[in-house]
Amino acid sequence: MMIDLNKIDFGSILRRYDAEAENTDSPEAVAAKMLPEDPILKEVASAVLYMKFKEVGPAVMKALQEGTAPLDIINKGLVVGMEIVSLLYAQHIYYLPEIMMAAKVMEVGIAIAEKQIPGGRTTKGVVVMHAAEGDPHDIGKNIAAVMMRSSGYTVVDLGKDVAVTDVVAAVKEHKPFLVTGTALMTTTMTAMKTGSEELIKEGITIPYMSAGGAVNRDFAESFDLGIYSEKAPQTPLIADKIIAGYDWKKIREEWDDIVGGA
Repeated sequence: MMIDLNKIDFGSILRRYDAEAENTDSPEAVAAKMLPEDPILKEVASAVLYMKFKEVGPAVMKALQEGTAPLDIINKGLVVGMEIVSLLYAQHIYYLPEIMMAAKVMEVGIAIAEKQIPGGRTTKGVVVMHAAEGDPHDIGKNIAAVMMRSSGYTVVDLGKDVAVTDVVAAVKEHKPFLVTGTALMTTTMTAMKTGSEELIKEGITIPYMSAGGAVNRDFAESFDLGIYSEKAPQTPLIADKIIAGYDWKKIREEWDDIVGGA
């Protein structure tokens, strides 16, 4: 007996393997729950959320003219917009191009607002970030750097394929509260262990975060100072705890609770 293919509903048979898990929310649906209620700050946050380079400047200037405090424009407008972008990225609604473009929009807005703050914007702290020696992959590091900046931290970005000696020199120069390294290649991840050992020789005991596709928690916690970040949104959460007084040992002990909200 011949099967009439025209009568078969292939849509009920053929399904992409991840279709059930695919997120059906739109940026607008997510934003509706998180955008500021204040219409002026909402306009500022939306410029970041929707990556509107031409609109962020006028939106920030309008907010300043209406008497909104520069820090509120940054923290309750620009940063909120970036927080929504970060959530969209975590939910696989936005991807790398969107998060990088939104970060640029946010930076433009912050630069305008900061000029109106006497003495400039106060930073939570300085972090040195890099991709491990021998590793040319820095996308994950770049995303984490965006999220750290949007959370109020100053990032010293050393780039990719950074020699251990250069990492140690940067830590001695900038005196950060945290240093992070990423590795996508298993052949390069040991540079972070070496870097940690070199810092200890110099009497420096700040946490040394390991991240990237080649790294797991067991490796990150196999040497002194070592802590782990599985994904970029966890980095600011861990940084906040370090600023609050956690050392690398306590970060390890409470890691699951700390990153639970990422």
